[in-house]
Amino acid sequence: MRRKDRQITDLEAIRAILDKAKVLHLAMIDGDRPYVVPLNYGYTLENGALTLYLHSAREGRKLDVLRQNDRVAFVLETNVSQVSGGDIPCKYGEAYASVMGEGRAVLLTDSAEKMAALSILMKTQTGRDFAFTPAMTDAVAVLRLDVDNFTAKARPMA
Repeated sequence: MRRKDRQITDLEAIRAILDKAKVLHLAMIDGDRPYVVPLNYGYTLENGALTLYLHSAREGRKLDVLRQNDRVAFVLETNVSQVSGGDIPCKYGEAYASVMGEGRAVLLTDSAEKMAALSILMKTQTGRDFAFTPAMTDAVAVLRLDVDNFTAKARPMA
């Protein structure tokens, strides 16, 4: 990371970013072209290991791409607001907090694992607990992102 002064390593601070941000941008490789989609997510962060959970329709380009290449990258951000540079255009910027990383996407097939993943996703998104049935999980595809590495960074408002 180039800007070490903005790096976040405290797991509770990283958890706060993961709790507040609601949309993850998932980057994939479709043949020789990049493909990025925004998705809601859920997460677990245990002993420094980050696992992300996503859901989608049971068919479509995203799943087709992931079946060919399961390597992914992601970024999510929150607390985004403009930092004014006044009359100096090169002094403008953005305040933000972000988490980004890379790993592998795994399409879940076990109904119990899908229910647990969707429960985590909904808890992250809403702060509430929900119960899922096998019929509900059969209607969607659920992905687990096994994160190999990630970094967190922030530029607070001055």
